[in-house]
Amino acid sequence: MLISWNTTRQCHLRCRHCYRDAGQKEARELSTEEGRVLLDEIARCGFQMIIFSGGEPLLRADICELTAHARGLGLRPVFGTSGTTLSREVARELKKAGALCMGISLDSAGETVHDELRRVPGSWRSAVEGMENCRAEGLEFQVHTTVVESNYEEFERITNLAASLGARAHHVFFLVPTGRALDMEQEALRRKKYERLLHRILEKQKEVPLELKPTCAPQFMRIAAQKGIKLRFSRGCLAGTAYCCITPNGDVNPCPYLPLKVGNVLDTPFSRIWEESEVFQRLRAGPLGEKCGSCRYLELCSGCRARAYYYYDGDYMAQDPWCLYRSAAAKEEPVGPDR
Repeated sequence: MLISWNTTRQCHLRCRHCYRDAGQKEARELSTEEGRVLLDEIARCGFQMIIFSGGEPLLRADICELTAHARGLGLRPVFGTSGTTLSREVARELKKAGALCMGISLDSAGETVHDELRRVPGSWRSAVEGMENCRAEGLEFQVHTTVVESNYEEFERITNLAASLGARAHHVFFLVPTGRALDMEQEALRRKKYERLLHRILEKQKEVPLELKPTCAPQFMRIAAQKGIKLRFSRGCLAGTAYCCITPNGDVNPCPYLPLKVGNVLDTPFSRIWEESEVFQRLRAGPLGEKCGSCRYLELCSGCRARAYYYYDGDYMAQDPWCLYRSAAAKEEPVGPDR
């Protein structure tokens, strides 16, 4: 079980695809003490990993204190960051506090596409320097790439760069229209390219030592099963079942890309929300709609609940519209054109 805490909405970048619409700090964000209480509750619920993200989590002055508290509770603290403020000193202090891995965003093998997506010149170079600083301080890191039409052909080159920089993993995020990404929905990969890239990722895994993982693309579990590839993962979409997200002001969402408030930790203890939320109970019990509900790979995949929410007018239990697979009787048949 893992959980994301968007510790702040503050960020110095203006990424076009930011799901949190980050920039200015919110008027009300969880304080240090409220954060410590939240971490206590997270550990009490049996979560193993806490992802500190944002905004830019490294802009919180108390981030090392929160990291140390999480580690002291037996949680595994990891990060989602732009990497642009990761000096050697910061990397050293984070490692000392107990951070286990930094997930650093890199959307291209070169500066132009990345900087255009991040809307700040020099952000690619700063991210790479952040990775180099982590490596110098012995703090593990992995590369996070949001894939859209403009960098679709670059996946393999980004993986090669990640390997050369010493990353332990390359996680590929598939765009879900939420936050500022609502304005670039047409740049999300359509179904055939989506499916092709999942095949490319699994094929590339045979060539490189670092772990490759698609995110917001649960169909990779079905494709791996079809190819006879064994993975360490047990399920594609974990929203509300083994994963959820806390926003900077304490709202609880099933995942960062599914902006459905199921409670607020300032009003109700997180443990109670996790155990009693009707939305979480529904996500755990089902049934899912149409193709997802009748699919032979339901338990492996379950479809992207955030994508269903967007494309089916808030119905987070609907089928995943980006899936090309259907099962009919004893045969398997890929269907559907690009949209």
